[in-house]
Amino acid sequence: MKILLINGANLNMLGTREPEKYGSRTLQNIENDLVEYGKTLGIELDTYQSNHEGEIVDKIQNARGVYDGIIINAGGYTHTSVVIRDALAAVNIPTVEVHMTNIHAREEFRHTSLISGVSAAQVVGFGEKSYFLALEGLISILNQQSL
Repeated sequence: MKILLINGANLNMLGTREPEKYGSRTLQNIENDLVEYGKTLGIELDTYQSNHEGEIVDKIQNARGVYDGIIINAGGYTHTSVVIRDALAAVNIPTVEVHMTNIHAREEFRHTSLISGVSAAQVVGFGEKSYFLALEGLISILNQQSL
């Protein structure tokens, strides 16, 4: 099973960006741990981060036929990007949306996710553990589809 993890704008700043909300670990630390965890589950996990909306769209479009599932933390694009939402809908790859913080308990503008409507599930509010829960959940979804 091959899964793509996409991280959007500003997530490259983890470790220094608002550590009271996001913790002190870097995105690279989290990705490395997640890749290793995936290996223990028999999963090949590729990671990608971009601050550029169009590059994220390209990555999603190029995932068709390559990946069985996508985990995405689009960052602020979650609330604004119709094109990322449309790319996910177009490729029709099972997707789990993930956020380290509970977007529904934050500022009002963060309560709306454009991505959730085309995602199989959403994991929010567990800090870096959100990524691990998203991976486990996506594996479960993919295993159910193969039955």
